[in-house]
Amino acid sequence: MKFGLFGLHRGANADPDVLARRARLAEDAGFESLWLGDHIMLPFGAQALPTLPADQPRLEVVVALGYLAAVTSRVRLGLGVIVLPQRQPVLLAKQLTTVDVLSRGRLIFGIGVGYLEPELESLGASLADRGARTDEYLAAIRAIWAADAPDVDGRYVRFASVMQRPLPVQRPHPPIVVGGSSRPAYRRAILAANGFYGSNYTVAQSESVLREIRALAASLDRPPALGDLEITVTPTEPMTLDLARQYAALGVDRLLLQPRDLDGPEVEALIAMVGETLVGRA
Repeated sequence: MKFGLFGLHRGANADPDVLARRARLAEDAGFESLWLGDHIMLPFGAQALPTLPADQPRLEVVVALGYLAAVTSRVRLGLGVIVLPQRQPVLLAKQLTTVDVLSRGRLIFGIGVGYLEPELESLGASLADRGARTDEYLAAIRAIWAADAPDVDGRYVRFASVMQRPLPVQRPHPPIVVGGSSRPAYRRAILAANGFYGSNYTVAQSESVLREIRALAASLDRPPALGDLEITVTPTEPMTLDLARQYAALGVDRLLLQPRDLDGPEVEALIAMVGETLVGRA
Protein backbone atom coordinates (compact mmCIF):
# COMPACT_ATOMS: atom_id res chain seq x y z
CA MET A 1 0.00 0.00 0.00
CA LYS A 2 1.21 3.49 -0.92
CA PHE A 3 0.22 6.54 1.09
CA GLY A 4 -0.29 10.04 -0.27
CA LEU A 5 -1.03 13.28 1.55
CA PHE A 6 -3.82 15.47 0.16
CA GLY A 7 -4.56 19.12 0.77
CA LEU A 8 -1.32 21.06 1.26
CA HIS A 9 -2.52 23.76 -1.16
CA ARG A 10 -5.22 25.11 1.19
CA GLY A 11 -5.60 27.02 4.42
CA ALA A 12 -2.46 27.67 6.47
CA ASN A 13 -0.47 25.63 3.96
CA ALA A 14 -0.72 28.50 1.47
CA ASP A 15 2.11 30.10 3.45
CA PRO A 16 5.32 29.14 1.60
CA ASP A 17 7.26 28.25 4.73
CA VAL A 18 4.45 26.06 6.11
CA LEU A 19 4.01 24.36 2.76
CA ALA A 20 7.72 23.60 2.40
CA ARG A 21 8.07 22.33 5.98
CA ARG A 22 5.07 20.02 5.80
CA ALA A 23 6.04 18.72 2.36
CA ARG A 24 9.50 17.80 3.63
CA LEU A 25 8.05 16.21 6.78
CA ALA A 26 5.78 14.05 4.62
CA GLU A 27 8.66 13.06 2.34
CA ASP A 28 10.85 12.13 5.31
CA ALA A 29 7.98 10.18 6.93
CA GLY A 30 7.75 7.92 3.89
CA PHE A 31 4.73 9.29 2.04
CA GLU A 32 4.87 8.16 -1.57
CA SER A 33 3.13 11.25 -2.95
CA LEU A 34 1.69 14.71 -2.28
CA TRP A 35 -1.59 15.57 -4.01
CA LEU A 36 -3.18 18.97 -4.59
CA GLY A 37 -6.76 19.63 -5.71
CA ASP A 38 -7.93 22.21 -8.21
CA HIS A 39 -10.41 25.05 -7.92
CA ILE A 40 -9.79 28.47 -9.44
CA MET A 41 -13.07 30.27 -8.69
CA LEU A 42 -15.52 29.20 -5.98
CA PRO A 43 -19.13 30.32 -5.53
CA PHE A 44 -20.00 32.48 -2.53
CA GLY A 45 -23.09 34.15 -1.13
CA ALA A 46 -26.33 32.33 -1.98
CA GLN A 47 -24.44 29.78 -4.10
CA ALA A 48 -21.74 29.03 -1.49
CA LEU A 49 -20.93 25.42 -0.62
CA PRO A 50 -20.15 24.67 3.05
CA THR A 51 -17.46 22.15 2.09
CA LEU A 52 -15.70 24.63 -0.23
CA PRO A 53 -15.39 28.00 1.52
CA ALA A 54 -14.61 30.58 -1.13
CA ASP A 55 -12.61 32.73 1.28
CA GLN A 56 -10.20 29.93 2.30
CA PRO A 57 -6.72 30.54 0.84
CA ARG A 58 -6.15 28.09 -2.03
CA LEU A 59 -3.02 27.96 -4.19
CA GLU A 60 -3.17 27.37 -7.93
CA VAL A 61 -2.29 23.73 -8.36
CA VAL A 62 0.27 23.70 -11.19
CA VAL A 63 2.29 26.58 -9.78
CA ALA A 64 2.15 24.97 -6.32
CA LEU A 65 3.45 21.67 -7.74
CA GLY A 66 6.36 23.55 -9.26
CA TYR A 67 7.17 24.95 -5.82
CA LEU A 68 6.90 21.48 -4.27
CA ALA A 69 9.24 20.15 -6.95
CA ALA A 70 11.86 22.60 -5.73
CA VAL A 71 11.53 21.95 -1.98
CA THR A 72 11.39 18.12 -2.18
CA SER A 73 13.50 15.53 -3.95
CA ARG A 74 11.82 12.10 -3.84
CA VAL A 75 8.09 12.28 -3.18
CA ARG A 76 5.79 12.09 -6.22
CA LEU A 77 3.62 15.12 -7.05
CA GLY A 78 -0.02 14.49 -7.93
CA LEU A 79 -2.85 16.57 -9.36
CA GLY A 80 -5.83 15.29 -7.48
CA VAL A 81 -7.57 16.23 -9.71
CA ILE A 82 -7.25 19.11 -12.13
CA VAL A 83 -10.56 20.24 -13.66
CA LEU A 84 -9.50 19.61 -17.23
CA PRO A 85 -12.33 21.24 -19.26
CA GLN A 86 -11.59 24.64 -17.69
CA ARG A 87 -7.90 24.58 -18.66
CA GLN A 88 -6.42 25.55 -22.04
CA PRO A 89 -4.86 22.20 -23.03
CA VAL A 90 -1.91 23.41 -25.10
CA LEU A 91 -0.76 25.69 -22.29
CA LEU A 92 -1.50 23.03 -19.67
CA ALA A 93 0.60 20.45 -21.53
CA LYS A 94 3.55 22.86 -21.39
CA GLN A 95 3.01 23.57 -17.69
CA LEU A 96 2.80 19.89 -16.80
CA THR A 97 5.88 19.05 -18.84
CA THR A 98 7.74 21.78 -16.99
CA VAL A 99 6.75 20.30 -13.62
CA ASP A 100 7.76 16.81 -14.74
CA VAL A 101 11.13 18.04 -16.01
CA LEU A 102 11.90 20.18 -12.96
CA SER A 103 10.87 17.39 -10.58
CA ARG A 104 12.94 14.84 -12.56
CA GLY A 105 9.91 12.74 -13.46
CA ARG A 106 7.73 12.85 -10.35
CA LEU A 107 4.43 14.17 -11.78
CA ILE A 108 1.11 12.27 -11.62
CA PHE A 109 -1.52 13.85 -13.90
CA GLY A 110 -4.95 13.45 -12.31
CA ILE A 111 -7.97 14.78 -14.21
CA GLY A 112 -11.69 15.29 -13.64
CA VAL A 113 -14.58 16.93 -15.47
CA GLY A 114 -15.61 19.30 -12.67
CA TYR A 115 -19.05 19.91 -11.22
CA LEU A 116 -19.26 23.59 -10.20
CA GLU A 117 -21.23 25.36 -12.93
CA PRO A 118 -20.23 28.94 -11.90
CA GLU A 119 -16.56 28.00 -11.94
CA LEU A 120 -16.74 26.19 -15.27
CA GLU A 121 -18.62 29.04 -16.91
CA SER A 122 -16.20 31.66 -15.56
CA LEU A 123 -13.44 29.82 -17.45
CA GLY A 124 -15.29 29.28 -20.73
CA ALA A 125 -16.64 25.76 -20.21
CA SER A 126 -20.03 24.43 -19.11
CA LEU A 127 -21.70 21.45 -17.49
CA ALA A 128 -23.11 20.50 -20.89
CA ASP A 129 -19.77 20.26 -22.71
CA ARG A 130 -17.41 19.30 -19.87
CA GLY A 131 -17.25 15.59 -20.80
CA ALA A 132 -16.60 16.22 -24.49
CA ARG A 133 -14.00 18.87 -23.67
CA THR A 134 -12.25 16.56 -21.21
CA ASP A 135 -11.91 13.75 -23.75
CA GLU A 136 -10.68 16.08 -26.47
CA TYR A 137 -8.31 17.99 -24.21
CA LEU A 138 -6.78 14.79 -22.88
CA ALA A 139 -6.28 13.47 -26.42
CA ALA A 140 -4.66 16.78 -27.41
CA ILE A 141 -2.26 16.74 -24.45
CA ARG A 142 -1.24 13.17 -25.21
CA ALA A 143 -0.66 14.18 -28.85
CA ILE A 144 1.57 17.06 -27.74
CA TRP A 145 3.55 14.63 -25.58
CA ALA A 146 4.01 12.14 -28.43
CA ALA A 147 7.48 11.98 -30.00
CA ASP A 148 6.18 12.73 -33.50
CA ALA A 149 3.95 15.70 -32.47
CA PRO A 150 0.90 14.87 -34.64
CA ASP A 151 -1.62 17.50 -35.71
CA VAL A 152 -4.96 17.84 -33.89
CA ASP A 153 -8.20 18.92 -35.55
CA GLY A 154 -11.01 18.76 -33.02
CA ARG A 155 -14.09 20.68 -32.04
CA TYR A 156 -12.36 22.54 -29.21
CA VAL A 157 -8.65 22.17 -30.04
CA ARG A 158 -6.87 22.64 -33.35
CA PHE A 159 -3.19 22.89 -34.15
CA ALA A 160 -0.84 21.80 -36.94
CA SER A 161 2.88 21.94 -37.72
CA VAL A 162 3.79 22.96 -34.16
CA MET A 163 5.48 21.14 -31.30
CA GLN A 164 6.58 21.53 -27.69
CA ARG A 165 10.01 20.70 -26.35
CA PRO A 166 11.24 19.36 -24.03
CA LEU A 167 9.05 16.31 -23.69
CA PRO A 168 8.13 15.02 -20.22
CA VAL A 169 10.81 12.98 -18.46
CA GLN A 170 8.33 10.12 -18.00
CA ARG A 171 7.66 8.36 -21.28
CA PRO A 172 5.39 8.05 -23.08
CA HIS A 173 3.84 10.50 -20.59
CA PRO A 174 3.36 11.02 -16.84
CA PRO A 175 0.85 8.61 -15.29
CA ILE A 176 -2.73 9.70 -16.03
CA VAL A 177 -5.35 9.20 -13.31
CA VAL A 178 -9.08 9.81 -13.81
CA GLY A 179 -11.18 10.92 -10.86
CA GLY A 180 -14.95 10.78 -10.56
CA SER A 181 -17.94 8.83 -9.35
CA SER A 182 -19.82 8.09 -12.55
CA ARG A 183 -19.87 5.49 -15.29
CA PRO A 184 -18.33 7.92 -17.83
CA ALA A 185 -15.43 8.50 -15.41
CA TYR A 186 -14.93 4.75 -14.98
CA ARG A 187 -15.00 4.28 -18.74
CA ARG A 188 -12.50 7.12 -19.26
CA ALA A 189 -10.16 5.58 -16.70
CA ILE A 190 -10.35 2.15 -18.30
CA LEU A 191 -9.82 3.32 -21.87
CA ALA A 192 -7.47 6.30 -21.51
CA ALA A 193 -5.69 6.32 -18.15
CA ASN A 194 -3.21 4.52 -15.95
CA GLY A 195 -5.29 4.86 -12.81
CA PHE A 196 -8.61 5.72 -11.18
CA TYR A 197 -9.13 8.01 -8.18
CA GLY A 198 -12.17 7.85 -5.91
CA SER A 199 -12.55 10.68 -3.41
CA ASN A 200 -14.20 10.37 0.01
CA TYR A 201 -15.15 6.69 -0.07
CA THR A 202 -15.77 4.27 2.76
CA VAL A 203 -14.54 0.70 2.50
CA ALA A 204 -18.05 -0.39 1.47
CA GLN A 205 -18.30 2.33 -1.18
CA SER A 206 -14.86 1.44 -2.49
CA GLU A 207 -15.85 -2.19 -2.79
CA SER A 208 -19.01 -1.28 -4.72
CA VAL A 209 -17.23 1.09 -7.10
CA LEU A 210 -14.38 -1.32 -7.77
CA ARG A 211 -16.89 -4.06 -8.52
CA GLU A 212 -18.57 -1.78 -11.07
CA ILE A 213 -15.26 -0.74 -12.63
CA ARG A 214 -14.13 -4.36 -13.00
CA ALA A 215 -17.44 -5.39 -14.55
CA LEU A 216 -17.23 -2.50 -17.03
CA ALA A 217 -13.59 -3.26 -17.80
CA ALA A 218 -14.54 -6.82 -18.74
CA SER A 219 -16.74 -5.43 -21.53
CA LEU A 220 -14.20 -2.91 -22.85
CA ASP A 221 -10.94 -3.24 -24.75
CA ARG A 222 -8.38 -1.57 -22.49
CA PRO A 223 -5.20 -0.72 -24.42
CA PRO A 224 -2.47 -3.13 -23.23
CA ALA A 225 0.10 -0.31 -23.13
CA LEU A 226 -1.79 1.24 -20.20
CA GLY A 227 -1.06 -1.75 -17.96
CA ASP A 228 -3.10 -2.57 -14.89
CA LEU A 229 -5.48 0.11 -13.62
CA GLU A 230 -3.99 1.56 -10.42
CA ILE A 231 -6.63 2.40 -7.80
CA THR A 232 -6.33 5.43 -5.51
CA VAL A 233 -8.89 6.28 -2.81
CA THR A 234 -9.32 9.07 -0.29
CA PRO A 235 -11.01 7.31 2.65
CA THR A 236 -13.57 8.99 4.88
CA GLU A 237 -12.76 6.94 7.99
CA PRO A 238 -9.95 7.78 10.45
CA MET A 239 -6.98 5.77 9.23
CA THR A 240 -5.59 2.79 11.11
CA LEU A 241 -3.35 -0.09 10.12
CA ASP A 242 -6.31 -2.48 10.09
CA LEU A 243 -8.35 -0.16 7.89
CA ALA A 244 -5.46 0.27 5.45
CA ARG A 245 -5.26 -3.50 5.18
CA GLN A 246 -8.99 -3.68 4.43
CA TYR A 247 -8.52 -1.29 1.51
CA ALA A 248 -5.51 -3.28 0.31
CA ALA A 249 -7.60 -6.46 0.36
CA LEU A 250 -10.06 -4.79 -2.02
CA GLY A 251 -7.28 -4.05 -4.49
CA VAL A 252 -6.70 -0.39 -3.60
CA ASP A 253 -3.10 0.55 -4.42
CA ARG A 254 -2.85 4.00 -2.82
CA LEU A 255 -4.65 5.83 -0.01
CA LEU A 256 -4.69 9.63 -0.07
CA LEU A 257 -5.06 10.88 3.48
CA GLN A 258 -6.66 14.28 4.03
CA PRO A 259 -6.44 16.02 7.42
CA ARG A 260 -9.80 17.25 8.67
CA ASP A 261 -8.21 20.52 9.83
CA LEU A 262 -5.59 22.06 7.55
CA ASP A 263 -4.81 25.01 9.80
CA GLY A 264 -3.89 23.41 13.12
CA PRO A 265 -1.53 20.68 14.34
CA GLU A 266 -3.53 17.81 12.81
CA VAL A 267 -1.57 17.91 9.54
CA GLU A 268 1.75 17.21 11.20
CA ALA A 269 0.21 14.71 13.62
CA LEU A 270 -1.17 12.76 10.65
CA ILE A 271 2.20 12.85 8.92
CA ALA A 272 3.90 11.48 12.04
CA MET A 273 1.26 8.77 12.53
CA VAL A 274 1.61 7.52 8.97
CA GLY A 275 5.37 7.38 9.23
CA GLU A 276 5.34 5.57 12.56
CA THR A 277 2.33 3.24 12.09
CA LEU A 278 1.50 2.65 8.43
CA VAL A 279 4.50 3.00 6.10
CA GLY A 280 5.97 -0.41 5.41
CA ARG A 281 3.27 -2.23 7.41
CA ALA A 282 0.09 -2.02 5.33
